[in-house]
Amino acid sequence: MNGKTILIVDDERDILELLRYNLVKNGYKVISAMTGEEALRLASQTPPGLVVLDLMLPGMDGLEVCRALKANRELADVPIIMLSAKGEEADIVTGLELGAHDYVCKPFSPRVLVARIRACLRHHNRRPEPENEIVRHEGLLIDPVRHEVRLDDQPLELTYTEFRVLHFLASRPSWVFTRNQIIDAVHGDKYAVTERSVDVQIVGLRKKLGAYGDCIETVRGVGYRFREP
Repeated sequence: MNGKTILIVDDERDILELLRYNLVKNGYKVISAMTGEEALRLASQTPPGLVVLDLMLPGMDGLEVCRALKANRELADVPIIMLSAKGEEADIVTGLELGAHDYVCKPFSPRVLVARIRACLRHHNRRPEPENEIVRHEGLLIDPVRHEVRLDDQPLELTYTEFRVLHFLASRPSWVFTRNQIIDAVHGDKYAVTERSVDVQIVGLRKKLGAYGDCIETVRGVGYRFREP
């Protein structure tokens, strides 16, 4: 994969040209497609570093494209940022659960989208976080070996589940996760618990984190992400 090559998939030519202009200006190479079928063909020929994928496409829609990319061994690791109309919350959740990394609502700021692309590539391309590696974000320190969290060098008392949720999110900053993905990561995919329990854990975490509580950001209609302080 070429981390500097971005595949844009959208059936609106104006959006393709707008994104091409802004991405090229920021040093990226751009390939584009107006249909899902064309996108898969181009991705197979030239595996991109990242895909910007519109959900509403003629014929094969964005979710089908996402599913096909993740089913392809050579393309499964390519990060995907979805473009979505605000009313497509259920589709956003489905896309994230299929393996997309982030989403941006239309209408959008090109500068914000370029920043999201840069952040997604940065986190995707850095070496994977070992499960036992200490996570630091300014005054927040999470030590999974000692099962310890410190805020501005002061110990913070968390439950086992609160600790696991915080460590999972903080070790993957800026990535959006659905409630089901958080449950699977913390408890395993066979654990019988409702999505509402994640909301309860997040409320408790925010209270205990105090000034750092805003780092856990609610993504409306989707789930949560950790925003670096």
